[in-house]
Amino acid sequence: MAEEQEKKTFDWLPEGMEPLADGEYDAIIMGTGLKECVISGLLSVQGMRVLQMDRNNYYGADCASLNLTNLYKKFNAGEPPENLGANRDFNVDLIPKFIMACGNLTKMLLHTKVTRYLEFKSIEGSYVYKGGKILKVPATPEEALRSPLMGLFEKRRFRNFLVFVDNYDETKPATHQGKDLTGMTMKKLYESFGLQPDTHQFISHAMCLELDDVHLDQPALATVKNLQTYCYSLSRYGASPYIYPVYGLGGLPEGFSRLCAIHGGTFMLNRDVDEIMYNDKGEAIGVKSGNEMARAKFVVGDPSYFPKEKVRSTGQIVRCICFLNHPIPNCGDLESVQVIIPGPQVNRKNDIFVCSLSSSHAVSASGVYIAIVSTKMEGNDADKEVIPGLALLGHIMQRFTMVETTYEPVSDGNADKCFISSSFDASSHFEADVDDLLSLYTRVTGKTLDMNINADSVEADY
Repeated sequence: MAEEQEKKTFDWLPEGMEPLADGEYDAIIMGTGLKECVISGLLSVQGMRVLQMDRNNYYGADCASLNLTNLYKKFNAGEPPENLGANRDFNVDLIPKFIMACGNLTKMLLHTKVTRYLEFKSIEGSYVYKGGKILKVPATPEEALRSPLMGLFEKRRFRNFLVFVDNYDETKPATHQGKDLTGMTMKKLYESFGLQPDTHQFISHAMCLELDDVHLDQPALATVKNLQTYCYSLSRYGASPYIYPVYGLGGLPEGFSRLCAIHGGTFMLNRDVDEIMYNDKGEAIGVKSGNEMARAKFVVGDPSYFPKEKVRSTGQIVRCICFLNHPIPNCGDLESVQVIIPGPQVNRKNDIFVCSLSSSHAVSASGVYIAIVSTKMEGNDADKEVIPGLALLGHIMQRFTMVETTYEPVSDGNADKCFISSSFDASSHFEADVDDLLSLYTRVTGKTLDMNINADSVEADY
């Protein structure tokens, strides 16, 4: 009798097909990348019935953290050498990114209380490449006055600019100093403080985290808000504005998956989607996997799960994962750092990002440092694209290089009920990716996620 009750039947199920899991859901999520797991967690908290599937046998998709064996297997590099250390000591991110301490991803972690499943530590240093040298991004006004990034008079102008940004409140005209940042371009704002082009570049790329120079000719408000977040995060944690989960980024999607599971979500790993099913109006109504089917009101997923006509390429990204037996030189022997190479410094349009982690964040064996160099491709030679970044690393014991095509959806998903995330960008932080995640949430739910939580309220010692 119990067996008959378990075997559900549905009017929509074709003959010979079996229901996939419980058969009917509000949402089917394809992939367990960070964006997909955040969406599944948020939807399940709101009472939706969620089925989440992944073709891999591990969580994280492109955001996974791999041990040594799986990393070498992914790159067909044979057996890992024994001198690197124990397999279990490694959690190597395929897409390495740091988290802005008081940015939107931190707010999202706090909003959902996923912080209870994770432990974070701060990143020890933030650097910028200028004139052939690696220079520390100033963490305090006093450091700014001592920094070799600028001359004496420029430092004073820079300090005045930072005071303006710190005091600026969009809702309080008294803090605007007569400047309308909704109309004034970022370039004009810099010039109004007498700042030189080299300083524009350093602030925009190393502090505002702009990826190119397009923003200079756009209204300054968005960039100023980015700078405020950076400065606020910096003041919160001191050495750098970034934090990072112990044991790697793979813990983030796992944390949101746990949130979804607690609220009744169903997970199926090692299960690919063979086909997305549509009704007569062209709206997605479910998925097929083998001889099993599940129905839903809509589907969400990363670009790899959808037909080519629903996504378009946005370029290519090259990432190099490097094993070092030393910290990155000229960065104060720190265990964890970020170095941003502004594109114009090395005759490029796009910035090059270098980040380094070690056993202090439990991602490698003691004495082994993992450095990752990434950038958006501008030509056809991947090795040539990352030369300026690799040149900063010193001796490299082992290097893995991957080139990936990035995609974005061609539509917002409202017409076909296919809500698609964009690929992760080349940067070593999550800021632009979180913007895409918030946009995805709004497209799926029709609501804006409340991000008014104070990122200072996290109960942990970073």
